[in-house]
Amino acid sequence: MADQRQDEGGSARDRHVPVLLDRTLELLGPALSREGAVVVDATLGMGGHSEAMLAAYPGLTLVGLDRDPDALRLAGERLAPYSSRIHLVHTVYDRWAEVLADLGLSTVDAALFDLGVSSLQLDETARGFAYAHDAPLDMRMDPSSPRTAADVLNTYSTEELTRVLRTYGEEKFAAKIAAAIVRARRKEPFTTSARLVQLLYDTVPAASRRTGGHPAKRTFQALRIEVNAELDVLERALPAALDSLAVGGRVVVLSYHSLEDRMVKRALAERSKSRTPVDLPVELPGHGPEFRLLTRGAELAGEQEIEANPRAASVRLRAAERISRGDTSAPRRGRRR
Repeated sequence: MADQRQDEGGSARDRHVPVLLDRTLELLGPALSREGAVVVDATLGMGGHSEAMLAAYPGLTLVGLDRDPDALRLAGERLAPYSSRIHLVHTVYDRWAEVLADLGLSTVDAALFDLGVSSLQLDETARGFAYAHDAPLDMRMDPSSPRTAADVLNTYSTEELTRVLRTYGEEKFAAKIAAAIVRARRKEPFTTSARLVQLLYDTVPAASRRTGGHPAKRTFQALRIEVNAELDVLERALPAALDSLAVGGRVVVLSYHSLEDRMVKRALAERSKSRTPVDLPVELPGHGPEFRLLTRGAELAGEQEIEANPRAASVRLRAAERISRGDTSAPRRGRRR
């Protein structure tokens, strides 16, 4: 969930520049303009995308989800002019189906995922997401969650740490780093980021540091994903979101690293294929594609946007539209009024 922060304080609007906003509105527009349309913003953050959608479509109802109570508070202030058309829910977005059931919704018209860590989390030093400043090794998107990055570093075995770093950070020196962490914690548990960053500088070979960027980048990404179970949550949430879209409904997903993007690519591609056996000359009823892809591959931010908002540099956007429910007996849409 990348955006640009203007200063330490201020309103959400001052601190949040949503990535690929115009393209997101363009792709979701046909679904948002439908009468009585409902959109779920699965990663509300500070509400930049949601504010733009509500402003552009006066008949739109928004369901905004976020696990970070600070983000919900700031977004609530930002979206106050639209209070009669919003439902903000403190939850992890893999509870998608439960939230819709609680609101009496059987289907929705649009879904937006702006994945990853938010500006709010990156820019508040005490949250421990950024390796540029010494801070407690926290990294929880929801501060009420029990497990911190320090817990992972201080309790995981060498094998578990290696798995986390290799799988979630795509770190080729995962085993070497994990062994160094375990040796270091025997002397003193890890509590703040500066000590971990120094260990990474000392462990990652100099040649790799010269060509592979900051040596802490991949380790911090891996720890953040592990602490917040980000890929597990996404794996559960994507099918629930796609299942909930009405025919004609659209989904846009903004990813910021290859692991997320691969999951999104697979999920959308699978739903966009025919399930009719290839040797049959006609499409079997109910076996055609459920979705059609709206983007050719992953779309990137342009140079002008990246210059204005450097955190847009890694974004990958994918989108799809529901063209069939497969089960023709399923209702097109429905909700309590």
